[in-house]
Amino acid sequence: MRNPVLIILFFLLSFTATAQKQYSLYFDSNKYEIDPASDQMRIFKSWMAANKESKIVSINGFTDEDGTITSNDTLAQRRVAYVFGLINGNIKIRDDFETRSFGELHKHYDEKAKNRRVDIFYIRKDELHRENEILGIEEEPKPEPEKKPIVYTEKIVLRNPNGTTDEIILDTVFMKKVGTAKPGEHLAMKNLNFYENTFAITQESRPRLFELLEVMRLHPKLKIKIQGHICCMEGDPRDLSTKRAKAVFMFLQQYGVLKSRLSFEGLGTSQPLYPLPENNEEERAANRRVEILVVENE
Repeated sequence: MRNPVLIILFFLLSFTATAQKQYSLYFDSNKYEIDPASDQMRIFKSWMAANKESKIVSINGFTDEDGTITSNDTLAQRRVAYVFGLINGNIKIRDDFETRSFGELHKHYDEKAKNRRVDIFYIRKDELHRENEILGIEEEPKPEPEKKPIVYTEKIVLRNPNGTTDEIILDTVFMKKVGTAKPGEHLAMKNLNFYENTFAITQESRPRLFELLEVMRLHPKLKIKIQGHICCMEGDPRDLSTKRAKAVFMFLQQYGVLKSRLSFEGLGTSQPLYPLPENNEEERAANRRVEILVVENE
């Protein structure tokens, strides 16, 4: 019984060997040109017309053993040059293609006519996507593009509805933390405050929103979940934590961040930083927060 592994290996080797095609032209004794009116030339022109999108790899010339070695080498060179002149401009040619003349210094067939030839080696159009593989050329790894350092904006100028402008200083430390955070990390948006018992963000908290917006712009592959938390009492009967998280979500969307990169949820008092009820306003403020959960990052 045949070994199936050997059969498969033989098939693969055979396929690689035949992927590079060969076309041969034959010459009369001591001739390096072919009669333009001959059937061979007619068939050759048809072959060229059918292979305009193929690619020539090499052209090798041979002669029979009649004559001196020197004269036969010259004849082989002329045959190669003649065939190259016919092909050039009609079929694509590799930049590094080879022309080789073997004269009579090659393995001879018993039938002399078979030795007076030029072999054209080429790759068909439908195999060009495998060109380097067929020729056994290892592609050099492409250098990775150099990453430009990310520069975080330190301040922005905002125009108010009444026509005035405000210069806002941004917390670049927080921005860098979000930009370099790994999936699964939580980062609290410090000093992001809401008017009491509402989901309206205070005017003084606007810089925190623009910090997050700037990070999302500088890191286009960053995906986040905005999580809202409240303080003081068990539960969240008004769903205020969700509404506050949604307020941040809507702000980012309004300024062009794709919805596919954002999500939000309210967690009420289920994940307090300090036990309920808190002991002071500092603990209440820490529990009353919005956090960023990094879902994906480059």
